[in-house]
Amino acid sequence: MIERITDVPDGVLGFEAVGEVSAEDYRDVVVPAIASLAASGGDARVLLVLGPRFERFSAGAMWQDAKMVFEHVHWARAALVTDVDWIRHVTGAFGWMVPGEFRTFAVADREAATAWVAGGAPPSP
Repeated sequence: MIERITDVPDGVLGFEAVGEVSAEDYRDVVVPAIASLAASGGDARVLLVLGPRFERFSAGAMWQDAKMVFEHVHWARAALVTDVDWIRHVTGAFGWMVPGEFRTFAVADREAATAWVAGGAPPSP
């Protein structure tokens, strides 16, 4: 399932994957939130956390995720927070296809990811 993260800065949509993520999770949680933002004329600033509670994507969820990137939304920034190696590799290879700015962060750097996606620079190491 996908849960909304509510303790994010104004203008940021935050989501956390928990357990198995299905296509319905994208349809029922992510897509309506982004559609509402797009209808208001806002730029999408999205934080997606695939932390220790994340288990896997269903095949349908992976398709919805890929499809969502190319929907008619102006993507300002998207931050993916994960320590899952295969996801980091895939996003490293295909992240250039995401319109707008895209970065991947380690779970330990979640605060930096939140600051970056909100528009600020991440703290220096």
